[in-house]
Amino acid sequence: MMLALLALPFAIQAQTKFHDVEANEATGPVKCIKSSVMGHDRVTNFTKDGKMEQEGMKDVVYDADGYMQSAKMEAQGMEITIKYTWENGKVMSQSMETSMGAMKNSNVYDEKGVLIKQVMDFGGQEMETPFSDYKFDDKGNWISRKTSMMGQDMEQTRTIEYYE
Repeated sequence: MMLALLALPFAIQAQTKFHDVEANEATGPVKCIKSSVMGHDRVTNFTKDGKMEQEGMKDVVYDADGYMQSAKMEAQGMEITIKYTWENGKVMSQSMETSMGAMKNSNVYDEKGVLIKQVMDFGGQEMETPFSDYKFDDKGNWISRKTSMMGQDMEQTRTIEYYE
């Protein structure tokens, strides 16, 4: 009985408390994701317990299992409210409300859990963004993928730093 109790804290430590890393299409002890999309660089940092530290993010609400349910972000002078829906540890959709209206991104994954398509709905107008030609790091997280946005082919890249 005593051995089982001693092992319990280690089992709890193996899981992160928050799942913000998964909301950023990654897994594991991620410390930082540096990404570049269309010439825009972005750095997203994570605490050891998996919580995202993003400039301009506030009023974050989590469920009892540590999955982000909603957050407010400031971008280009606007406040955006983002709401998440999750299924099997993956973000299935993000709904965003701004002063300019509502938008919803729905994610489509393959059988391995890799994002293959995102469908954006701007008030009834849909736009699909496919993802392909993934390259992965030695921890299994994507570091490069190709996409097409509004007829423009592009490559998205990112560098991931991990806690040791």
